[in-house]
Amino acid sequence: MLAVSKTFGPDAVRQAHAAGQTAFGENYVQEGVEKIALVAESLPRSAIEWHCIGPVQSNKTRLVAAQFDWVQSIDRLKIAQRLSEQRPADLPPLNVCLQVNVDGGPNKAGVTPAELPALADAVAALPGLRLRGLMCIPEPAPDFEAQRALFLRAREAYDDLRARGHALDTLSMGMSEDLEAAVAAGATMVRVGRAVFGAREPKLSPVTSPVA
Repeated sequence: MLAVSKTFGPDAVRQAHAAGQTAFGENYVQEGVEKIALVAESLPRSAIEWHCIGPVQSNKTRLVAAQFDWVQSIDRLKIAQRLSEQRPADLPPLNVCLQVNVDGGPNKAGVTPAELPALADAVAALPGLRLRGLMCIPEPAPDFEAQRALFLRAREAYDDLRARGHALDTLSMGMSEDLEAAVAAGATMVRVGRAVFGAREPKLSPVTSPVA
């Protein structure tokens, strides 16, 4: 389980870590980088695995490459190339997932299943990255079976890439509202925020202001 800690402060992360949670996801790069530093004041950096799960802009790739352990939202080769080039040499390759758009929403991030093989081949060849799997965020569906049907599209794309020779081990899909359907479809990682931390405050503190 990935605990989505966006907009929650470092104390919330420390409390979740004390309860046994070790992997945390951040949607906003600047907020995440600040939080990583604050949490590291009281916990070893190696105690927490930090995932960037939001969009990565070109001017933020150096920060992401240096500070995060995972990036789950790769849908452009240009961003992947920058992350690979900017990953510090003293760190292991950056774990990445490709974001796939399983329902065809025109305003949704992610590549289509048809575009995945070419992007996967290109990303897997980058020395600073390690391709781990796929991530998806489908549109809300009305019931369990409809949710599961969408997630099965991601599972099919995942299985297809594995059949093509990619050593994938991560299928990141499902959130608080639909994680049961995601698990039923084969998710290996679910991204949970509200069910872990509670409702988000409408007004954010300066420390956790979401700067993309």
